[in-house]
Amino acid sequence: MQRVPLAERMRPKTLDEVIGQTHLLGDGEILRQIVKNKEPVSLILWGPPGSGKTTLARIIASEVNAEFVEISAVTSGKKDVEKIVEHARQNWNLNLRTILFVDEIHRFNKAQQDAFLPHVESGLITLIGATTENPSFEVITPLLSRSRVLVLEPLTKDEIINILRRGMKAEKITSKVTKEGLDYLAELSGGDARVALNNLELAISVARGAKITPEIVKTAAQKRVPGYDKKGEMHYNVISAFIKSMRGSNVDATLYYLARMLDAGEDPKFVARRMVIFASEDIGLAGNGALGLALNAFQAVERVGMPESQYILFHVATALAKSEKSRRTTDAMGRAQALAKQYPDAPVPLHLRNAPTKLMKDLGYNKGYKWQAGFEPDKGFLPDEIKDQQIF
Repeated sequence: MQRVPLAERMRPKTLDEVIGQTHLLGDGEILRQIVKNKEPVSLILWGPPGSGKTTLARIIASEVNAEFVEISAVTSGKKDVEKIVEHARQNWNLNLRTILFVDEIHRFNKAQQDAFLPHVESGLITLIGATTENPSFEVITPLLSRSRVLVLEPLTKDEIINILRRGMKAEKITSKVTKEGLDYLAELSGGDARVALNNLELAISVARGAKITPEIVKTAAQKRVPGYDKKGEMHYNVISAFIKSMRGSNVDATLYYLARMLDAGEDPKFVARRMVIFASEDIGLAGNGALGLALNAFQAVERVGMPESQYILFHVATALAKSEKSRRTTDAMGRAQALAKQYPDAPVPLHLRNAPTKLMKDLGYNKGYKWQAGFEPDKGFLPDEIKDQQIF
């Protein structure tokens, strides 16, 4: 009989057994409330591999007494979804909830995601989607509006060590793993609990009863995970360093962090998207061509693919890092948004309103306004409440 992998055997069965994600699992936090109230809601779980997305979905289904149906967007299609919907109807008639878990939901195209909408809206199924990609880009807006997006954080090194200790206790080998070996296993994991436990299991096999040292771990895992994990930094730390290096016009650091991401297997489209945002947020009016350059880079990366896309990414990252920077528009955006929230109902001045009817003209709509470039009305453009505010 084939043995169940250690990572699967160590999968938590309750929320109390989950290590990490305290911002979602603490007292009064959303996942605790869902389980406490026995009222599941559709969720999009966004986080890196091995952060607990599948585990949390299974626990929610178990705690709210719902049937858990799991599919992967990589191997499933619209017909599979239709079969699940039909099964959910049968469950509905039996007064049983159905939770549909879609792993890598970002792999479904728009038409496939559209197929969920009416059934999520009617409550026939509760959808829990898992994604490593930004849902804003990869999940259709109507589905997002019907779901709560929860961000799972990469597991810290200490959290990975705690998970490994559980695995060591289960395998009755706590005394067989050296402190250095445990530390090395945690570093190699890259914040992925599954990778950590799989490497532990391999190391146990290689050690054959001997002490598990860094050398044994290295033999079992073959190599370190490149890029993100060299000093324990996680995915989001490296992309942050990449952005900050461009912002600081440090080309050397920009290219170093870019190389680390690509070497670690990062999706080049993810990097390209961040450069598009950066072109407006940090360069802005100092280089109006930067946004067009970044957009062209994103399109080129989509069409060319790896490994040739590397030339495009390094080219454009260098250009963005060397460009002059300006946050005038970004700062103005913040001030404008703050004023809009403070004065959401300030009436538009009469002279700026259209006057398609005689009554409107008689009431002063459009009065004194002239259609000419640069025309400045006597009463200005802003509502009276904020007429003296300077946004830009």
